[in-house]
This record gives sequence, structure tokens and C-alpha cells, in this order.
Amino acid sequence: MTPISVQLYSLREASEENFDQVLENVAAIGYAGVEPFNLFGKTPSAFRAQVEDLGMTISSSHTPWANRSPLDEVVDTLGQLGLQRAIGGFMPDDFADMEAVRRTAETCQTLIDQLAPQGIELAIHNHWWEFELLDGRPALHHLEALVPDLRYELDTYWTANFGACDPAAELSRIRTKAPLLHIKDGPLEKKQPMVAAGQGKMKIDEVVAASDPATLEWLIVELDACATDMLTAIRESYEYLTSSGLAEGRS
Repeated sequence: MTPISVQLYSLREASEENFDQVLENVAAIGYAGVEPFNLFGKTPSAFRAQVEDLGMTISSSHTPWANRSPLDEVVDTLGQLGLQRAIGGFMPDDFADMEAVRRTAETCQTLIDQLAPQGIELAIHNHWWEFELLDGRPALHHLEALVPDLRYELDTYWTANFGACDPAAELSRIRTKAPLLHIKDGPLEKKQPMVAAGQGKMKIDEVVAASDPATLEWLIVELDACATDMLTAIRESYEYLTSSGLAEGRS
């Protein structure tokens, strides 16, 4: 069964006040891994040691962001974190038209070529704008064709593009290239807060079923904003995913 992690961006406000407590809370819930976006003053090696002392693993990292940080920083930080996958992402302008997509593809291919000799692969994390139509199909389809070696941390909620796309179908297209899935739930309405996994309109079981078991490494809960207490939503997401047999925690 796929292990479950949490993107710590979900708990960013609490992390600013007491990052140590956040990590302890996540471990107490039962999460097998964490995905940091900020180390809040800790060195990568100290952060890794703390996470492992709590019985968890660093599943992946959004720090440093691959396409916005110096290559040597990316390689060094990932090495200290014990990771061999760099993650990056792009803005709406990077998918505005085919010329923009070609520039984005060039950036990705350059990073892939630079990281491969270090034993590191590149994955991108998407938002909804990659699934806006461009020349009759989602813009991400064009990038996929231009950069066949690109890997994906598919954000399944944004992939739905507020109901315009089927995230399970989109995942099935790249299932052998998607080792990481961001799992979130909500009303699929713009500017509306998210909810704990299993409490919104996402068909999470269908999405997970569309993944490739030989490729999928982690399900990563991420809730950008909730109207309820965030730690409660993170706990309820864990309970839903593990009790439904979609993921497993540490216990």
C-alpha cells in the first residue's frame, strides 16, 4: 500500500510559531512522511535527523524549488535530505500560449540534462492553469509531448480544474511518470476553501485507482486553505485515506 505524507505548507501558520510542535503533531497522527516547503531556519541535515527521529521519512521537498534556485544548491540540499528527485513549478504565463510552453519545455529539459548526471530526476507540480485548453487540449499535454523524460507530482485537485477535467483520466495518461500525488479535496469552486480528504467533491478512490502501482511512491496530503482548523483537517484526511485502504501510515 502507498505510504502517506503531508505537504507542510498546509500547516505553514502553525510552523511559523512552533515548527517542532508541528512535526511532532504530524508524527502523532501517524503520517509516514513529510514534504517541506520551508525549513524554518533548520539545516537540511538537522531537519532530516529530526524527521527520522520522529519515525517519519522525507517523502519529497519543495525546497529548493528546482527552476528557481542555483543548481548547486538544489543538488546539495537534496543530498542532505536524502532525496533524488527535484520538484519545480511554473506560473500561468508559462503556459499562456505555445511559445510560452516551448520555453517552459526548454527550461525543463535543461534542468533534466543538468540533474541527471547527479542521479536526480525532475518532477513538476501543477496548478489549474496547466489544464486550461491550448490549441484544443490541456496545456500540460503539450509539455508532456515536448519533454518525455519529465516526471510529475500531480496535484489531483488542481488537475480537476474546477470540474473541467477528469483527474483520474489525466493521471492515467502519465501514470508511469507520476511517482507523487498531491491529495486534496474541496468544492471544486474557485476561491473556495478546501476540506479534509473525503469530505468534498473529489473522487479520490478513482484517482488513486488510476495510478500505476509500480510507479506511485507517495500520497501527499495538501490543503492550501480550510475554513476549519487545519490540523483537524490534516488528521481527518489521514483517517479517511488510511481507513479507506488508499494509503498507509507508520502504524
